Amino acid sequence: MASKRGALIVLEGVDRAGKTTQCKKLVQALQASGRPAEMMRFPDRTTTIGQLISAYLEKKSDLEDHTVHLLFSANRWELVPLMKQQLDRGITLVVDRYAFSGVAFTSAKPGFCMDWCMKPDVGLPKPDLVMFLQLNPAEAALRGQFGSERYETSAFQKSVQQKFKQLMKDPSVNWKVIDASKNVDDVHDDIKHHSLNAISAAENTPLGELWKGG
Repeated sequence: MASKRGALIVLEGVDRAGKTTQCKKLVQALQASGRPAEMMRFPDRTTTIGQLISAYLEKKSDLEDHTVHLLFSANRWELVPLMKQQLDRGITLVVDRYAFSGVAFTSAKPGFCMDWCMKPDVGLPKPDLVMFLQLNPAEAALRGQFGSERYETSAFQKSVQQKFKQLMKDPSVNWKVIDASKNVDDVHDDIKHHSLNAISAAENTPLGELWKGG
């Protein structure tokens, strides 16, 4: 029935920037306005690979850094058939973290170059819109539960933010920066505005492949 595809919309940002809250609000708003929408989040901790990642993030297990990076990538790839199926049915996917997080977090570790980090994700479905929730890492640290998982230290988050800035220089990806220090409803209004534009544009353009050519 739906010849018009759904949009692939991604929210990125440092930890505790409010991504999950905003993803849920956006999906609810889209559904309320009659647009089919579903939320996904990475890592998806329900799959076998996701469970390995979850144990690592919760500091219950140790994994070598290259291995971790490739597991995160594999976790995205295993959901690609489902993502494409949903988008083809006209469902907009609102995704909490994607390949950009994978690259930013691993390349913030010593001894990793961005190029190596990007390679496993080349060819993933390309988002129609990536919104970066900008929040000072010091401010993020004041938010609830900060520090409960492996990467939640202010110094590391600062480094991650720098890597995101490098990724945003790529003109082949549609980035929008959102001020995440504003109140929840104002942030939601910004996100909804950009998302509706992306949904309209996606209806008439084929789904692209991430980081493949310009």
